[in-house]
Amino acid sequence: MITRRMTLAGGLVGLAAACSPAKKEAAGRTAIRFATDWRAEAEHGGFYQALATGEYAKRGLDVTLIQGGPAVNVPQLLGSESIEMGVGSNGFIGLNLAIQKVPAKAVAAFFQKDPQVLIAHPDAGINSLADMKGHPILLADASRDSFWPWLRAKYGFSDDQIRKYNYSVAPFLAEKSAVVQGYATSEPYTIEKEGHIKPAVFLLADAGYPSYACMGLAHDKLIATNPAAVQAFVDASIAGWKSFLYGDAKPADALILKDNPEMTQDTLVQARDKMKSFGIVSAGPDAPIGGMTDERWDAFLKAVSAQDPAHFPADTPIKTAYTLQFLGGKA
Repeated sequence: MITRRMTLAGGLVGLAAACSPAKKEAAGRTAIRFATDWRAEAEHGGFYQALATGEYAKRGLDVTLIQGGPAVNVPQLLGSESIEMGVGSNGFIGLNLAIQKVPAKAVAAFFQKDPQVLIAHPDAGINSLADMKGHPILLADASRDSFWPWLRAKYGFSDDQIRKYNYSVAPFLAEKSAVVQGYATSEPYTIEKEGHIKPAVFLLADAGYPSYACMGLAHDKLIATNPAAVQAFVDASIAGWKSFLYGDAKPADALILKDNPEMTQDTLVQARDKMKSFGIVSAGPDAPIGGMTDERWDAFLKAVSAQDPAHFPADTPIKTAYTLQFLGGKA
């Protein structure tokens, strides 16, 4: 199965999916088309919760959630003004926006930790990321240009460890020495169900991988002409994420299952539990949500530039990749 995990580091190449024309504002509310980076899932739960519980509407917004998929390129849709806002999967999206001068930027980071993990068999003698040196690692092509250079530099991994990830966990289950990439909220659960084992899961963020994830991106025109709408979207989404994780998630679940019939309730429940246990969105029910800092963006650019200066020069205008103006008191 092809998953969003395969396209996380995508830049601006590829075809944008057809997007509906701009809708008329309803009842005086500001219309915002918000494109996600994959089909409806728990990783978008806060946005669906904000929509389902009226958080957007009560702040004067008429939000349409547009599902992503393998042909949807959110930065490209933003650049062509086919949408007003969308999800930025990880920090590389922000850097690509800055490098390619796309008039859009991150206005909030709803995942403080990138959910990217490496997964090992429980009896393979792998107790840390460092122990994976020399083991075959099933890796998607896109990952070679995102977290792999970081792993290689930090742990001395070598490219001859890489095996092609064909979007199935079957090869991993068949080879006990193998490691496979995944999302904390997805592949470990699939492995438990299909392989009847509880894998060892290592979150890269907990080892220092500095990328934000699930960022809210906004077109510069919207930021300039209607900053109140952007602020309303950020505030409503923060409320939606808090409610989805720590309140009654049934409203969001119902919309997600309606939008994506392939999704299941048990998958949503376990993903929500994983987001809480790993601290993906926040450190707890009373912790802030959505925050970003200059220091962390600077650290991210420094880390990726040291690994791949050809693609991410040290002098990349990083401040054009994001803005903190909508995060007062929440960073």
